[in-house]
Amino acid sequence: MSTADMPEKDPVSEKETTDGKESFGKKIYEHLMNGVTNMLPFTVAGGLFIAFSFLIDTIAGMPQDADFGTHTAVSAFFKTIGGFSFDFMIPVLGAYIGKSIADRPGFLVGLIGGYLASTGSTFASIAGDVPSGFLGALLAGFVGGYIMIGIQKLCEHIPKALDGIKPVLIYPLAGLGIIAVIMCAVNPVMGVINTAVSGFLNSMGGSSKIVLGCLLGGMMSIDMGGPLNKAAYVFAAAGVTAGNYNMMASVMLGGMIPPIAIALSTIFFKNRWTEEERKNGAVNLIMGLSFVTEGAIPYAASDPLRVIPSCFVGAAAAGGLSMAFDCTLMAPHGGIFVFAVAGNWAMYLLSLAAGSIIGMLMLALLKKKKTAE
Repeated sequence: MSTADMPEKDPVSEKETTDGKESFGKKIYEHLMNGVTNMLPFTVAGGLFIAFSFLIDTIAGMPQDADFGTHTAVSAFFKTIGGFSFDFMIPVLGAYIGKSIADRPGFLVGLIGGYLASTGSTFASIAGDVPSGFLGALLAGFVGGYIMIGIQKLCEHIPKALDGIKPVLIYPLAGLGIIAVIMCAVNPVMGVINTAVSGFLNSMGGSSKIVLGCLLGGMMSIDMGGPLNKAAYVFAAAGVTAGNYNMMASVMLGGMIPPIAIALSTIFFKNRWTEEERKNGAVNLIMGLSFVTEGAIPYAASDPLRVIPSCFVGAAAAGGLSMAFDCTLMAPHGGIFVFAVAGNWAMYLLSLAAGSIIGMLMLALLKKKKTAE
């Protein structure tokens, strides 16, 4: 029998068999991280394009009004394309969560569900009303994926002769109809929640705002690229799309502090580090300035009980200071290279310096001196 005549393997069953021995909690985490990881390139690339548009208008001396970023033809090009990339963020998040759960059948329901979350479609206004955004996309991805698992189980009882049309007709048709009904039903509720959260964040002031900055900055430094780091980053990225730029400023600093603090420590407190660690200090400085937190991982892995708390304190301090100074950042990546588009950039640089020095001093205090080789 040729490969063309062979019945197609059911991707949902195959996925379910592969993950059968994993705990439910671990599966949920893996599905979420799959969605977030695939969403981040759209966030980063789109955000940098938008940052370029602001930088171009800044250099051109244009006013920072409602049209900032589109005053010149070149800046308008970058902001428009960056906006298109941002438009894909929410649908892609839902799509890859759904795909992680139910493979190809889950991709469709997650993608359409995520898009409906971004438009805010309801039964009363199918074109869109109040977008449910990030929260709606999470719901669409998980609910849509598990709906496809259920549809697959129901289809086990249909005649074998129809196996060939399940992945190309039955799954897409049933999945699309169900996720459309679900999202139109829940979008009003999720939209209200999303709007309330955004409003709450925008209205925060004083000590509560500083605490949020400390929390976000600290989360970026705890696992250095892991789930807590990504959770803080995605939360701030969702804030950017809603017009709240303070959180991204704190998050960017929180991700920069660990490698910078470690690099400074290898320079000014050499006796706390091995020769190999000191040699890599300069590289860590470059990675930190570029917002690559992962440069600190080897140092944290070799001495986690001292390095991680030190980095956390420095990052939290920088995030809190950034909030206290009301610093903003519209670019979701780039480190020192996008500081030109930071709001209140002088205080932003001061926050970076303060957090880095605090982290460095904590490392000097906690780490023991190395014995002479």
